Amino acid sequence: MKFLIYGINFSPEVTGIGKYTGEMVQWLVQAGHEVRVVTAPPYYPAWRVSPGYSNSYSTETWHGAQVWRCPLWVPAQPNGKRRVLHLLSFAIASLPVVLRHALWRPDVVWMAAPAFACAPGAWLTALLCRAKSWLHVQDYEVDVAFDMGMLRGRRSRAIVTKAERFILRRFDVVSTISQRMVKRAVEKKVDPQRIAFFPNWVDTQAIRPDTDSTSLRQELGIAPGKLVALFSGTLGAKQGLQLLPEVARLLAVQCPKVQVVVCGDGVMKPHLEAAAASLPNLQLLPLQPVERFGKLMALADIHLLTQDPGVADLVMPSKLAAMLASGRPVVATVLPNTEVGQVVAGRGVVTPPGDAPAMAQAIAQLADDTALRRSYGAAARACAEQDLSAAAVLARFERHCEALVRAAVLAADDVDADVTQQGRLKP
Repeated sequence: MKFLIYGINFSPEVTGIGKYTGEMVQWLVQAGHEVRVVTAPPYYPAWRVSPGYSNSYSTETWHGAQVWRCPLWVPAQPNGKRRVLHLLSFAIASLPVVLRHALWRPDVVWMAAPAFACAPGAWLTALLCRAKSWLHVQDYEVDVAFDMGMLRGRRSRAIVTKAERFILRRFDVVSTISQRMVKRAVEKKVDPQRIAFFPNWVDTQAIRPDTDSTSLRQELGIAPGKLVALFSGTLGAKQGLQLLPEVARLLAVQCPKVQVVVCGDGVMKPHLEAAAASLPNLQLLPLQPVERFGKLMALADIHLLTQDPGVADLVMPSKLAAMLASGRPVVATVLPNTEVGQVVAGRGVVTPPGDAPAMAQAIAQLADDTALRRSYGAAARACAEQDLSAAAVLARFERHCEALVRAAVLAADDVDADVTQQGRLKP
């Protein structure tokens, strides 16, 4: 099959949507499919174009896929309005490029949201070449923007929501990454027959509980006997990361053997760096290269997952799959009745959002109970192997696409047969 992949984030970004889109493209190429990608230069989560890339139109070949990169405006200090302009800038700059690919006649046009502003272009491209259109929602950016106060106004929300529903209902498939988000698609009046569950996956061979992280511990200067409580991922506003410095202060007294390690980049990095300057048990690391990610996950004795309570059921954090695959327990600041809370239950501890003492107490409890850590970790690994392995998730995606294309071919054959029969019946 021929796949046209469209989205603002792509490899070599190592966190968030870009990581998953890149891995999907590589898997599709290895499976024998033709793949083209329309995307932006890598800029996330640092919010600056990566060294070696220019913020202009360019093409490259990546793992057998042809990649077209389009310019965009990257704000140095993103906020609500700037993020909207940022997304719109890519949608406008990339529109002629993605439309031109209708001449290539792909079988499937697949688009990742964010950026939802690109959805009309993706749908129109598919319409022009009679391809199947697939919109994959990593998070409901419209809902997140209003719920977190990035965008305001009842009238504005009504207008934007109406436009969002109109576009969602045009696609042949709308997929998303959690069951709660599937239900949200139904609430947005998408035909349930067109909704697919397409979770973020994890490479369970690259991330394993038995990976030796000794060399990484030594390199980072983590003393023997210290237990690592690790947060790894995008340091974004919706991550609830402002909690971690206070957690580290409490642990310095309650459980000194715990070292809190934060690995990543993003808008919260300066705040965390300032806090770490006065907290010896809070350590910051830059984003690690892909080849070291397995060791980084194995570095943790306990994984930390903080979230803003306002987006707990609008975003399923992609980092959770890797945490589970590492075979380590998770401490998550979410409500128990959210989907994240239900996934973590039995594989770690859930504490109330924004409650630093509760999170510190949960970490200290796990630090003092080796058997409990092992029990939760084994359950986490089993979950990853059974439900979230990359091979299983992407194979299901491939079968779904094959079924879509096959049904379209059969429908076209039926139309041609009807036309031929009608021509024979003419006097």
